[in-house]
Amino acid sequence: MDFSIRTHTCNDLRENNIGEKVVLNGWVDNRRDLGGVIFIDMRDRYGITQVVFEPTYNKESHEISKKLRSEYVISIEGTVRKRPEGTENSLLATGNVDVMVDKLIILNDAETPPFQIKDDIDVSEELRLKYRYLDLRRNRMQKNLILRHKFYQIIRKYFDSNSFIEIETPVLMKSTPEGARDFLVPSRLHKGSFYALPQSPQTYKQLLMVSGYDRYFQIVKCFRDEDLRADRQPEFTQIDVEMSFVNEEIIYSMVEGLMKQLFKELKGVDLELPIKRLTYEEAMENYGSDKPDLRFGMEMKTLNSAVEKSEFRVFKDTLENGGIITSLLAKGCGDYTRNQLDVLTEYAKKLGAGGLIWMRVKEDGLEAPIAKFLTDDEKQSIINILSAEVGDLVLIVSGQKYKALNIMGNLRLEMARRLELLKNSSTDKLVWVTQFPLFEWDDETQRYYAMHHPFTSPQDKDVEFLESDPSKVHAKAYDLVMNGNEIAGGSLRIFNSKLQAKMFKALGISDEEANEKFGFLMNAFKYGAPPHGGIAFGLDRMVMLFAGETSIRDLIAFPKTTSGLSLMDESPSLVSDEQLRELHIKHRR
Repeated sequence: MDFSIRTHTCNDLRENNIGEKVVLNGWVDNRRDLGGVIFIDMRDRYGITQVVFEPTYNKESHEISKKLRSEYVISIEGTVRKRPEGTENSLLATGNVDVMVDKLIILNDAETPPFQIKDDIDVSEELRLKYRYLDLRRNRMQKNLILRHKFYQIIRKYFDSNSFIEIETPVLMKSTPEGARDFLVPSRLHKGSFYALPQSPQTYKQLLMVSGYDRYFQIVKCFRDEDLRADRQPEFTQIDVEMSFVNEEIIYSMVEGLMKQLFKELKGVDLELPIKRLTYEEAMENYGSDKPDLRFGMEMKTLNSAVEKSEFRVFKDTLENGGIITSLLAKGCGDYTRNQLDVLTEYAKKLGAGGLIWMRVKEDGLEAPIAKFLTDDEKQSIINILSAEVGDLVLIVSGQKYKALNIMGNLRLEMARRLELLKNSSTDKLVWVTQFPLFEWDDETQRYYAMHHPFTSPQDKDVEFLESDPSKVHAKAYDLVMNGNEIAGGSLRIFNSKLQAKMFKALGISDEEANEKFGFLMNAFKYGAPPHGGIAFGLDRMVMLFAGETSIRDLIAFPKTTSGLSLMDESPSLVSDEQLRELHIKHRR
């Protein structure tokens, strides 16, 4: 079909174009017939322009325009005019002009879509994902993907200007134990053998450091076969970064430079540097989370010192067992009813707490069910530690340290929601969390696991405890957190094969398994591996936060559902028996 190529987009025309002959190509966004004159809002990804079909101006194009319906694809030729006085649309960039149509070509008709192509429509996510190609026409989704595109450009420009090399690593690799379940790909040529899709390019980027490429980055797809939620996908995108001959300070500085660039170019904000730092212990004790949200105050306070001599059984048992008594001050909530307090108690119990202790701050001290078990000095110490005032509410959880802190951290977020502390917050808060434990203990399997991954370097002062007491070992690891979301994580790496062998031993990985899974990396370390470290950003989550969205699915063109399905193309799907035979796989029906 012959048609003229556009001279302008649907967001270009302004009053300085009045009188010009133009060609526009796009979709019918809206059609209005007002007494014979037909008005069409014509849309492309750049914006909307009103075009006018008037029988006295051009009878032929007006006659054809009667066929137009929503989402028809059209091409028009016409003349730009100033809109008649009183008909201007201040909501559109093109709202002071429209186009009188001389020629109309219908390039394609369209069935009535299952939902309107509008931002403010109430439509289920399932329907949006089934017809994703229509959902992506909406202005909100187009803005999101354009924002993501800008991220890519800024990232590549920034790292290139800092002497980084972008290198692609394999998508088909060896299956290695990295924490999550691998996606496996059967080999047709090697019967019974499988590739794995990479959970990250971790081993490859370390090999690139051995190879002498001292500054590497990659915007890379990663794959993890794990249960999903709003901010998880089976395939996701990382900004992967590695550097040789560095320490933590160099990595912090490089990352902060990128964040400053992103905030400046995408938000018009001058990010204040350096970014605040908290150790893992500080983050847990003050906020009950290793990804603390600092957009509001309400810091938790430890009360161990205030009640160290208490005869109250719950406190006494907790202290004798090496636990913690953690508290939270809810300003102005001293008038909470017993019913409201019972709801909070049930919330804490669902998180695993044995109970929730509450105290109202009154003129004559603390009012609480346990008040009779506390001395006046203990009550006053609690008030002093929390800087509590009359009318405030004190919440207390006690128990095993990290479990109690995690429960109170969740309660802190719940109180922030109830008090609407983030309702009018437009300020983003970044924080580094550092000095993580190297290992975490799993009660179910009765063994240690790497908190980050098995190549994370221990703190030099803690190496002696690798074999004797792994719980005492801290890592040269760091996470970058934005508004309570981890957006990047990394570490300095082990680059010595003997130290790496000790790490594997602490994790219960035998020499045989280590050689089978990571022998190629260990062998590489024997040929002069430099000190190195890096970080990986969760790109999907970063863009989500910058866009003000709540699900990474709204920042990915064609995402999966929470059950890992693609509703649009109906994957995963069954394959033929012939395909399975080629892969030496027998399907059990």
